[in-house]
Amino acid sequence: MGASGYQVVVYSMRLDAAEDLAMILPIPVIANSSEEVLKFLDFSAYPGFFDDVDKNFPEPKSYSRDGADPFGSDSAPDLAVKKVGSFDASFVPRVEDFSRLDERFRLSGEVWKKLPAYADYGFVVFKLSKGKRLVHPMAFAFPSRDRSHITFPTVHIHDGKVHRNAEFDHSLYCQSPSTEAGMKWRESAYLSSYYIKCSKTSGVIRPKLHIFKKTLKGKLKNEDVTVQASV
Repeated sequence: MGASGYQVVVYSMRLDAAEDLAMILPIPVIANSSEEVLKFLDFSAYPGFFDDVDKNFPEPKSYSRDGADPFGSDSAPDLAVKKVGSFDASFVPRVEDFSRLDERFRLSGEVWKKLPAYADYGFVVFKLSKGKRLVHPMAFAFPSRDRSHITFPTVHIHDGKVHRNAEFDHSLYCQSPSTEAGMKWRESAYLSSYYIKCSKTSGVIRPKLHIFKKTLKGKLKNEDVTVQASV
């Protein structure tokens, strides 16, 4: 969480897809924000970012990993598509603006009815090409409505249905001087600058802070993860 109230999310994953698809990340953006408030950050020149992050934690790495201070209607124009590294990406300011997105990458209205907590969220959409590979980090910054918490968009919807529990295989990382005791986050052995090439992170990584890590694996409650922030 940056001092200006912008939160940064950096996300990477392993992908094995038979067809083109999209990943949609709901974010607690300030209500009624415009399409321009979200800032995409290009991490294509640093594909090994999370490998370096994880070097601060001497333990076996999980198979997949997830992830701070840079700053409609059918008649409406299509949402802007931006090239971010090897991705095409868009920001959907509110649920009703999904009608302005390529219909292949929309979720049905019935899905959103089952997720009332996201009724006034914004949504980051990354379009991914089919194939089997490690996806280079996707990163963006947004003005958060809650500066007291860092939000990890981890809710799962893979089959068009909302399930109470979902299969997790995630490693979460954050930089914050404090974490909620009940979360049992591990603190890095070194300052972040020890292994991470901070100059290649667009100001996302604070060199003089440690990193905290949380591993989520197995069948868990299907929801986002939040942790207390301290800017």
